[in-house]
Amino acid sequence: MTATHETPSGAAHDVPDPVVDGTGLDPHEVYATLRQRCPVVHSNHFGGFWAVTKYDDVLRVLTHADTFITSVQNIVPKIAFTGRRPPLHLDPPEHTVYRRILNPLMSTDRVAAVEPIVREYAVACLRPMLDKGHGDFGTEFAGNFPVMSFARFLNVDGDMMARVQEHFLAFNRAIKDDEADGMRSASLALYDLTRELIADRMAHPQDPDLDPATALLQARPGGEPLPHEMVVGTLRQVLLVGIVAPRFVLGSFALHLARHPGLQDELRSDPSLVVDGVEELLRLYSPYRGFARTANRDVEIGGQLIRKDEPIAMVFTSANRDEDVFEDPGEFRFRRPARHIAFGLGPHQCPGANWARMELRVALEELLARTEKFELSGPVEMTRWPEFGPECVPLALTPSRSRR
Repeated sequence: MTATHETPSGAAHDVPDPVVDGTGLDPHEVYATLRQRCPVVHSNHFGGFWAVTKYDDVLRVLTHADTFITSVQNIVPKIAFTGRRPPLHLDPPEHTVYRRILNPLMSTDRVAAVEPIVREYAVACLRPMLDKGHGDFGTEFAGNFPVMSFARFLNVDGDMMARVQEHFLAFNRAIKDDEADGMRSASLALYDLTRELIADRMAHPQDPDLDPATALLQARPGGEPLPHEMVVGTLRQVLLVGIVAPRFVLGSFALHLARHPGLQDELRSDPSLVVDGVEELLRLYSPYRGFARTANRDVEIGGQLIRKDEPIAMVFTSANRDEDVFEDPGEFRFRRPARHIAFGLGPHQCPGANWARMELRVALEELLARTEKFELSGPVEMTRWPEFGPECVPLALTPSRSRR
């Protein structure tokens, strides 16, 4: 993010682009500087927006839904060209109807019930890399495992999810290149897939306690069905969010462990530490920088006056390394207090947190159990705004002699 920050004296600070390519500028260094010198910074990119980098400021924006709303702009850049997508695009209490339908589908019990098949997917995605002894974890594993896993949640076949992934990749490329036509085209293609899924569930309903599309179609809040286009929008949102963040988080996990073989060994020797390890890695490598709210009135944050209708990006990637909240924030430490906000907080806290934690834990358990070691074997390619994490993580893997 190239940005300028106006100081009270009128001087401007150039903020370097916080993109890393394995050898270039580390965005965490950029964010550390921002937190100290100008924690609320304005960027002229994407039509202009504010970026909030400190934990307490992000927390304030997340939890004060009466002032910081999602119904105007909920991501930087603004990419909602093709209709409202509940629940993220709605403010409380309108959004709450949709959360009440989706939340039970990702309950602890529901997630536990599908964990065995998700584990099978993890093993299947790892096996080709183990057989070769090398591979790009970012594409070969992290690019496929979340897609297979989320297909199980949606009860759709692999062909549909492969098409979802194809359009997601086109959508993501267009976002990063700021190509409005490409974003619109890929988004419309995802809507077409969503309508295809809904038409199938209308003809062949499934158990609404287990199937998101059926649950939305059969819901009767206030005695009336949900508006059809809002059902379409909700499913369109759900189709994508379950595969975007996990890809970059999984890549970050593998990258960190490849650079810290001692931590690999520690987790292998005591697998009970993996649960805590997942939480600390989520803190260190929170995947979102561009989730946004819009101020519905003039408001001051971090000494900066933000005007009504100006978008505010919540830089989770920075907030979860705030020195005022986390001691030695760049270090991996077991048993830190559970204060990270990788899944957000407040009314829009990620409804899929249970699913994501299971998915990440299973992936990490299988990667560690089926290798004796793994290490980087080439340059890492990082994604750009609005996500954070590696696209490409080339690894050399030594398979475990006892498990493949």
